[in-house]
Amino acid sequence: MAETATLPDVVVRPREKDATRTRRLPPFNVILENDEYHSFQFVIEVLCKALGYKEQRAIQLTDEAHRKGRAIVWTGSKELAELKVEQMQSFHEIRDNGEKFGPLGVIIEPAPG
Repeated sequence: MAETATLPDVVVRPREKDATRTRRLPPFNVILENDEYHSFQFVIEVLCKALGYKEQRAIQLTDEAHRKGRAIVWTGSKELAELKVEQMQSFHEIRDNGEKFGPLGVIIEPAPG
């Protein structure tokens, strides 16, 4: 008689999920602070040039900063937020009479949530 080969019992278990998950970095806000020195037109131009906003959006943000004292103009990773601040602060207003003003008041802070 031929012997029958027996197969070992095979238990199939679902794969366990990896314990490591990709953590998302918290976003940061770039905040334009209101000041009494720079002209509306200068602030609008900076927002258009540095952040690529259309004029209408730049006007809205400039007005919000003027009315509320500050406006969130951009949100993203910390590194890009720092870059946006540097880009915005690289512009300096010089009026027709030669009067020079420093850079815009722009800061970054963690976004809530």
